[in-house]
Amino acid sequence: MQKPQAPEVTFTTLDGQKISMQSLRGKTVLVNFWATDCPGCIKEMPDLIHTYQQYKDKNLVVIAVAMPYDPPAQVLNYTQEKALPFAVMHDGYGEMVRAFGNVNLTPTTFIFDGNGNRIQKTIGELNFAELHKLLNQKAS
Repeated sequence: MQKPQAPEVTFTTLDGQKISMQSLRGKTVLVNFWATDCPGCIKEMPDLIHTYQQYKDKNLVVIAVAMPYDPPAQVLNYTQEKALPFAVMHDGYGEMVRAFGNVNLTPTTFIFDGNGNRIQKTIGELNFAELHKLLNQKAS
């Protein structure tokens, strides 16, 4: 069975940067759907930051996609307050939610390998020990 492929989308970050899935080939991409009012998301964010810092030199890209219903000002505020070191996008029109198969629960995280194959989908908080194990395999 073929692994699901990453949708051909382009993320527009809060600072207006455009990042296409296509341009991330060769890297491990973690796409995290979250919301500022989601306790699980807020709880896992420090671990996500830590993971990103630990693996960004090993080709890990993290893109945090804030849900359409999240007030943009709140998303921006949280991003600045927590100094999120990775790309953050507010999915105001719900394009990403749809492109990734109608995400409606947060947090939901997708992980894609360097060829754009989906290697993991997690609904709910990530298990960071498992995630690190996976990233270590990918990095080697």
